Amino acid sequence: QVQLVESGGGLVQPGGSLRLSCAASGRTFSSYPMGWFRQVPGKERDFVAAISRSGASTYYADSVKGRFTISRDNAKSTVYLQMGNLKPEDTALYYCAAKTVGLTSRSSEQYDNWGRGTQVTVSS
Repeated sequence: QVQLVESGGGLVQPGGSLRLSCAASGRTFSSYPMGWFRQVPGKERDFVAAISRSGASTYYADSVKGRFTISRDNAKSTVYLQMGNLKPEDTALYYCAAKTVGLTSRSSEQYDNWGRGTQVTVSS
């Protein structure tokens, strides 16, 4: 079992930046891929970004490619999501997730441990 705690959300103006963090505990952090997802009320949880165990491979949703960067520090058991050029449509509750079985994935159904989320609001 993996426990995940997100932080770093908040209110930011369009064009601004935020860095989300997700601290993990439990299983050895470097043994599983990590992902970031987001959800707005009334809609499904959407894939944002994912990173492999070592951090060598990263994956992004088309909507955030070139603006967001996922990274991880295995020594600190933390995954990050650096978000830039934020847009109002990026407003959502952002979740980090751990996939303790198998390889990195874009599918939320394959992630078996979730944090409680951190709210990001992009508005002027």
